Amino acid sequence: MIIYPAIDIKGGRCVRLTQGRADAETVYAEDPALVAEQFKGAGSAWVHVVDLDGAFTGEPKNLDVVERILKVGLKVQLGGGLRTRATVDRALTLGVTRVVIGTRAAESEGFISELVAAYGEKIAVGIDAKGGKVAVKGWVDTTEVTALGMARRMDALGVRTLIHTDVGTDGMLTGPNLGAQEAMLNSVESGVIASGGVSVREDIVRLCDLARIHQNLDGVIVGKALYEGRVNLQDLLRLAQL
Repeated sequence: MIIYPAIDIKGGRCVRLTQGRADAETVYAEDPALVAEQFKGAGSAWVHVVDLDGAFTGEPKNLDVVERILKVGLKVQLGGGLRTRATVDRALTLGVTRVVIGTRAAESEGFISELVAAYGEKIAVGIDAKGGKVAVKGWVDTTEVTALGMARRMDALGVRTLIHTDVGTDGMLTGPNLGAQEAMLNSVESGVIASGGVSVREDIVRLCDLARIHQNLDGVIVGKALYEGRVNLQDLLRLAQL
């Protein structure tokens, strides 16, 4: 299982939002690239980056910051505002390893089919769930589409990686919604990256146990718990390799 330390960018800075609310922002660093260097120093091979301005506005706003993060030498998984072929092309041309499509995936299966045909495993779909329903546009709107229904459709389209975020636990430091994650794992053959709620080391232990049962649990995204010093990245990386 891969640990994906997270960097959320808003206004060029490294921030975290509570449950995705723009009015619940905490700034952790002025330069996200320095945070990426710390992650690399701890032994991470990946970083999960979200352009929050892009998620809210519909087009990437912080690609210059992403470029600086790329120079650190980590594999970058990038989401936020990637809703056209042109923006996806641009991100991948910069050197991003995997792009995450969220809002547009909920709107257009044809768009995802086109991207999968062109880029294969470089395309991931983000499924952000509020009460089991898909949330879009930076989690501002909630659709009537169920998270599991969307996951099955993306799986059928050949999407290799799904990022399943439980919005209710994101940034709350209350522990992941293991029941929702297991339901997702049971519903698809695609690899699943769990996101939301990790607060202590034991949460990663439980997710590692889940990964032994469900081989399609490919990883977990860890954000606020790292920034608040509740978990140690080196320790989590060791746990995930056991």
